[in-house]
Amino acid sequence: MNVTNNRVAVTAIGIVSPLGIGLPETVESLRTGRDCVGPVTRFDVSHCRCKTAAEVPDRGSQPILLRGGRDRLHPASHMMIRALDEALKQDPAFSPDLAVIGTTSGGMSFGEHYYRALARHSGLHKAPRWIANYPPQKPVIDALESFGIESPCHVIANACASGTNAIGHAFHCIRSGNHTRVLAGGYDALCELVFVGFDSLQAATPEKCRPFDADRSGMVLGEGAAVLALEEWESAQDRGATILAEITGYGISTDNHHLTQPNPSGIGARLAMEQALRTAALDPDRVDYINAHGTATRFNDSAEAKAIAELFPHDVAVSSTKSMMGHSLGAAGAIEAVVCIAAMQNSFLPPNINFRGTEDDVRLNIVANESKPHNVRVALSNSFGFGGTNASILLKAAPP
Repeated sequence: MNVTNNRVAVTAIGIVSPLGIGLPETVESLRTGRDCVGPVTRFDVSHCRCKTAAEVPDRGSQPILLRGGRDRLHPASHMMIRALDEALKQDPAFSPDLAVIGTTSGGMSFGEHYYRALARHSGLHKAPRWIANYPPQKPVIDALESFGIESPCHVIANACASGTNAIGHAFHCIRSGNHTRVLAGGYDALCELVFVGFDSLQAATPEKCRPFDADRSGMVLGEGAAVLALEEWESAQDRGATILAEITGYGISTDNHHLTQPNPSGIGARLAMEQALRTAALDPDRVDYINAHGTATRFNDSAEAKAIAELFPHDVAVSSTKSMMGHSLGAAGAIEAVVCIAAMQNSFLPPNINFRGTEDDVRLNIVANESKPHNVRVALSNSFGFGGTNASILLKAAPP
């Protein structure tokens, strides 16, 4: 059996997140360590412990003028459309064979509207719109249709690892030679059911989000969408595309330990990172920066910190950008992959804000509170979800 190991280039990226609409705003927010967490405005949280989230600015989830009927779509569709619009403006000739997108909640907020209207026995005149926009593939289809793209799509729903799983699956599709160009990414929009769920688990904090801090008290939810245009390296070179970065490794694992808690030893996280390094044939000391999963929950950060400290040299820079923009669930891995590419292109380390210090037994080189100039050539991005779903990808800066 012939085995191919095609190189995988990133030729364009698009992002919508609490950090901003598009890459320039995102980079500026990362450089300045902007805290995008604020009071929830989308629904009533008066009955919750946590009353904050990181919301995408309104202009990021509102229609853009592409074709009629856009105002009837779910906010997640508008975020996906904007992210894809930015990517295609960077690489107008990119035409994907396949789209692989991760999500966790899909159009769930429309499902909430439908359920409440049904319970009231009133207001069902909007039901067709809610039902039509509820499926998780709908925002992907809306984005593709908006730009005349007819490629098939795969939707991956694997808890908080979904966005990274989507990029990893797309990486394997190209690396194996089965596809030449794949659009990969993730999306999720804030919804009340998910928010209340995390609040009831006491996983969400009413305080600041403090990843890896000794006094961390929980996560803060966010939202957003990000897409990456992936292409077989020689194909991208042949058509003269600008190559932004290369995806070189992908690793996955499952803890099989607990529904919501990782294995305290960090073995699940370590296995995913080791596999990503092995795929890339890269030694741990070659990694310049780790964008940690870092949700600021007690158990998650402890397990991830152990895995990183055991596997990597202690001077590798580590930060969780969720401290600035919250945890966007299925979108997180895609957004954070874009953050890694932004760090490479702009030669800086994104900060881990709200940080005061780790526990005495935690040995991590945290990029504390402020961004730092640094030549980032290789970055690792981690995504670890409920049920022990772990995924890591390695990204390499494109040659100058």
